Amino acid sequence: MSCQREARERDELKQAATEFYRIRQVPERLEEALNCTFFLGPQDVYGHLANYFAQYSETPVISSVRGRKVLDGVGKVTVEAEVLCTVKNINKLICSSVIPCGLLDKVSPDAPDENEQVNCQSVEMAIQWIRDLSPVLKGVSPSDQHKVDQILSDFYKPKMEEAKEKMEMERELTPLPDQPAPSPKPSPLPGKKKGSSKGKKASVVEKPIPPAEPPEPSVQGSIAIGALSLAVANASAILTETPLYLHIAALRNKQKPTEFFMPTPMITLLNYGKCSPGKLNLMKEVLVIPQVGLSVHQSLEMVLTLQKQIFKQLDSISKTGTVMKNVSPLGSLLLGGDRIEQPLDLISEACHHTGLELGKNLYLAINCAAHELMDYNKGKYETISGTFKSPDEMVDLYVDLINRHPAILALLDPLRKEDSVQWESLCNTLGSKCYILSEAAAKPVSELSESGTISHPTCMGVVIKHTNETTISQMMDVFIHGEAEKRADVFGCAYEESDGDSPADLAVGFGAQFIKLGGLLRGERTTKYNRLLAIEDELTQAGQLVFRTKYEFPILCNDSQTLGGPEETHGHS
Repeated sequence: MSCQREARERDELKQAATEFYRIRQVPERLEEALNCTFFLGPQDVYGHLANYFAQYSETPVISSVRGRKVLDGVGKVTVEAEVLCTVKNINKLICSSVIPCGLLDKVSPDAPDENEQVNCQSVEMAIQWIRDLSPVLKGVSPSDQHKVDQILSDFYKPKMEEAKEKMEMERELTPLPDQPAPSPKPSPLPGKKKGSSKGKKASVVEKPIPPAEPPEPSVQGSIAIGALSLAVANASAILTETPLYLHIAALRNKQKPTEFFMPTPMITLLNYGKCSPGKLNLMKEVLVIPQVGLSVHQSLEMVLTLQKQIFKQLDSISKTGTVMKNVSPLGSLLLGGDRIEQPLDLISEACHHTGLELGKNLYLAINCAAHELMDYNKGKYETISGTFKSPDEMVDLYVDLINRHPAILALLDPLRKEDSVQWESLCNTLGSKCYILSEAAAKPVSELSESGTISHPTCMGVVIKHTNETTISQMMDVFIHGEAEKRADVFGCAYEESDGDSPADLAVGFGAQFIKLGGLLRGERTTKYNRLLAIEDELTQAGQLVFRTKYEFPILCNDSQTLGGPEETHGHS
């Protein structure tokens, strides 16, 4: 009886094995593989068989995600997200991604110890979030970016709502600060305007500035969302042996494009602003924009030449023969100035010595960072230490500056977002010859993704950064909406950056018109420029690189606050 039972069990096992392999077509594929291998006669027989059967393996899925502390480009702690996938029955670490922790942009700039403490707490929370998300993401294919991002957004949303409620409660318990009384504005001198009456001068009371809008709540741990979203995109690109920019472009366009524009680099050359040692506050960044049609390689060579000449000029005016060359976290020279036009004069002189022509070989962009200049006690912008201007006077300042320096092609954050009337005035007055762009003044990427349009403030494009809770899908939505509205959107980097090179791939894949990576004097910045160069070489060799023929300035449609199409544009060739 025992022998009969064992024989029956063996037969049942054979039948089960036969059925197991039959339904998976293993015998047919084995025969096909062996025949193919014999006729091809490869030197590495087992390698050929492995490659043959690999095409029939299961699609890799996420097995777990991990987070750990690393240092960013300025030595501050941030989060690295790792994605592990089950590939051919083996759990493998596929990739890791790091993005800058943008939380410090929302903390007091005058409290470095508090900032560092908040940053460390946020990183610890992000690592915990990644642990919590690991079982939720398990089994999801990394190729399903939208599903992953939806999971991440759903995880983040209640935490954001909780932070908003907490902020509202704190706001209700905190008494409102007294608003500054509007200052009287002297009337024009007699004879300057018709109808001026003789006698005692009247005083005109200036309109009070709109109060600052409540800041977006800072959610500690939110960097986990952006880091994981990027890590999953990277994992999918690696598993399909596709460059990240091509993977992103295929997601954006539903297919792999056959032509690519390289984003035009906005390269930071000089850094002034509130953090600089001089009196000049207005120009946080002075950036170089190459003439249209230049390759990234040619653009970088030009800026390096200009930068070298500026070094010489600074050394020549120094009493000791050398000048202290401070480098800001933006990767550019941090200088002090006393006049608004001092940086422009310095660059103009450098162009003269190098044979470059402003307005022809290169243009300039000014990051005004106006939100950092407002003195709320006076209700005015402090453009130079001790010099204050109202929002209307700021508009006059910019109009006069660009009329005298037509090589200025873009203004970033020329005003606070609350000064909406002046934003619209700037766009209407200068929009035919200068991009008016919002960076800090723009809505968060998540809100831009939901609304699909620029509604506040009125501008011609936004600077989009990958920080904190921003997902790949949200950034993609913003660029798609921007293209539909003919906006001049910019892919930007944080003030304090990590050392990854993914921003270059994202900017190319999303189809950004401009890319703002900082200067050429820090390693975490040049890493991204080097990646841009590598992508440009790949596209050139593939015959897929095309160049723009001119810089187009979309015309603002006041009713809908969207931008006109190509037939309504004008620009510099």
